[in-house]
Amino acid sequence: MLWVGSYAKVDPTLIGIPFFYWYQMLWVLISAGLTMLAYKLWQRDQRARKEASGGAAK
Repeated sequence: MLWVGSYAKVDPTLIGIPFFYWYQMLWVLISAGLTMLAYKLWQRDQRARKEASGGAAK
């Protein structure tokens, strides 16, 4: 996202929306999905650690 020249263009359009806008919004959705995935993996790891320690974790 720091290299603006790579996506600062109009074509190709998607449903009439210029590339510049839909490309950025696509990355918002991808970032949200990756953040959710990381959080779910972290939760799973925390549950596994709690179970491994006998449930005595804080």
